[in-house]
Amino acid sequence: MSLSARRVTLPTITPIVLQKRVIKVYSEDETSRALEVPSDITARDVCQLLILKNHYIDDHSWTLFEHLPHIGLERTMEDHELVIEVLSNWGMEEENKLYFRKNYAKYEFFKNPMYFFPEHMVSFATETNGEISPTQILQMFLSSSTYPEIHGFLHAKEQGKKSWKKIYFLLRRSGLYFSTKGTSKEPRHLQFFSEFGNSDIYVSLAGKKKHGAPTNYGFCFKPNKAGGPRDLKMLCAEEEQSRTCWVTAIRLLKYGMQLYQNYMHPYQGRSGCSSQSISPMRSISENSLVAMDFSGQKSRVIENPTEALSVAVEEGLAWRKKGCLRLATHGSPTASSQSSATNMAIHRSQPWFHHKISREEAQRLIIQQGLVDGVFLVRDSQSNPKTFVLSMSHGQKIKHFQIIPVEDDGELFHTLDDGHTRFTDLIQLVEFYQLNKGVLPCKLKHYCARIAL
Repeated sequence: MSLSARRVTLPTITPIVLQKRVIKVYSEDETSRALEVPSDITARDVCQLLILKNHYIDDHSWTLFEHLPHIGLERTMEDHELVIEVLSNWGMEEENKLYFRKNYAKYEFFKNPMYFFPEHMVSFATETNGEISPTQILQMFLSSSTYPEIHGFLHAKEQGKKSWKKIYFLLRRSGLYFSTKGTSKEPRHLQFFSEFGNSDIYVSLAGKKKHGAPTNYGFCFKPNKAGGPRDLKMLCAEEEQSRTCWVTAIRLLKYGMQLYQNYMHPYQGRSGCSSQSISPMRSISENSLVAMDFSGQKSRVIENPTEALSVAVEEGLAWRKKGCLRLATHGSPTASSQSSATNMAIHRSQPWFHHKISREEAQRLIIQQGLVDGVFLVRDSQSNPKTFVLSMSHGQKIKHFQIIPVEDDGELFHTLDDGHTRFTDLIQLVEFYQLNKGVLPCKLKHYCARIAL
């Protein structure tokens, strides 16, 4: 009895290879970087790649923006969005760009919802018992069973015309509606305006100039498939707080719990560029660093954050004093003037200093990086060449404070409060107001910086 061997052919398993594409990402100074990325890369993954390649600190505020210059629109790309999918909707002749910069306000509504939902703009479809807090309103947006209604007057651009019309709008989970009869919410008076599923929400960068809008607080719905300017549904609010409320509510209704997951778990990338797969290369976050005290016989970790900040400021001031002493020549009659000149110019290398930019440009930069309390920059004054201006955000408004030079016994100081608190240089001033509110409406928290890729 003979045994014959049988050859068994096993099926070959072909691994799925994701196609790679080269994308170009720009920074605010128009420098750019080309990246070869897989087809399923998310906006958060791209940000993480750029953070690693440029050795930036990851404070979860880095954001990818879709910029459409031909129609003057821009939007924050959500962290979970597929970048290649967004790019596939761009027209061949359009000069659209991806921008990489900070957006401190991206998830600020989860931290401080009271700034985003003014009482006069919010109502409820069902009866409620007692007052409802902004936090409860936020929870309603994330719930599938209940939802608040956002309502108010907006200017709407009439289709195919240059004119704008002021109409009463109502935002519900099913879409955006407008009333044909004053402020009536009766179903027979409501007409459908736009839904969110197949559209993206953009803010207008130059609504007055490009679209003849009555104010600068424009936003619009744009189909996420390729379409021309005629497909845009343009709207315009009376003020920034109103526009922010509408745009935030639309983002929440469109993405719901996905936004909350993006906020709570910023490193859950879908592609091969997630933080887990690119380990051990990782960015050093502020949370991974600790303050140490080596002044005693044994070193200790400074656990109190206020003490840690105070120590950091003291160390910085001591270092600058030593530097000024080294720069000044002992016994020289010009030593005092050299030290003063050093103090006057030491701020120019700081990322928060923006030299000779205008008031309008300062406001644009702060709005771009988020109207969060404490976002700031320092610039030269245009009206008085010898002074500086601190521009900052508070309560979703931008405020400007003049930094005045004060001379005392031949020494020059800087002050924000008519000389009551004096500083030898602008770095001391900024560090002081990062720790103390003083005469400002809030402490300085996030500085506006123009980064290069």
